[in-house]
Amino acid sequence: MSDKQKIFLCSICNINSGTCLEDCKFCSQSVRYKADIERYKQKDKALILQEAKVARDNGALGFCLVTADKGLNEKSLEFVSSTAKMLTDEVPELRLIACNGTASLEQLLTLKASGIKAYNHNLETSREFYPQICTTHPWDERFETCQNVNKSGLVLISGGIFGLGETQADRLSMLEALCKLKPTSVPINFYHHNKALQLSPNSLSIEEAFSLIKLTRQALPDAQRIMVAGGRELMFGTRQDEIFEHGANSIVIGNYLTTSGRIMSKDLEMLQSLNLEVADKV
Repeated sequence: MSDKQKIFLCSICNINSGTCLEDCKFCSQSVRYKADIERYKQKDKALILQEAKVARDNGALGFCLVTADKGLNEKSLEFVSSTAKMLTDEVPELRLIACNGTASLEQLLTLKASGIKAYNHNLETSREFYPQICTTHPWDERFETCQNVNKSGLVLISGGIFGLGETQADRLSMLEALCKLKPTSVPINFYHHNKALQLSPNSLSIEEAFSLIKLTRQALPDAQRIMVAGGRELMFGTRQDEIFEHGANSIVIGNYLTTSGRIMSKDLEMLQSLNLEVADKV
């Protein structure tokens, strides 16, 4: 990667936590597994605004509003929309992203009208492997939501998780499906195990993880951003700086949904040491 490459920073905000009824085996937010996490229905908007300002002040351009449910309903749609309108007024520098599960075209258009610019909905894994990690809703529903995002005119953000027990063929199948959707940004997550979950811990080596970043970049050459998101600190440890050599040009800074990230200033120091600039526009 050229030292002139600018790195897009994104921060995520878990605006409701641990309330999901689905059985996704990789997710500690499912009520089924009783993981020891913080659970709440709606985060106070003053706290959301505070988190948004911290993200902005640390160089983030993207700010993602995440809800821990299968999809949008009337109540959650209103909450996300009203929060987006507040943030648009208070921190207009941020590019607002919604990540609220399955969504209809009508719901996505409502979000767009409220100030949301992009929608994140991951395929998670291949269509073939998906029944091994989730049985309460089908992979095809995820794909359809991504198609709805494209129809709505919102920017599509879609990727998946590596280290769930999938095969290399599954990884290639997921990337082929993503090619059909043409996402602007592709989040790569590395499974972060919680002892309450039924899956085995992530057994990927660091070198395998690097190769998967490179593979994703090769498979999706037209994607503007390959983002290393959840599990970055756990997967790469002291070698996090090497992700950019393998094709990544975006990261999540700060905390994740139910796990802590490292201090934002540490990521900024890492980028500075690599002579990589923080993107100041989309």
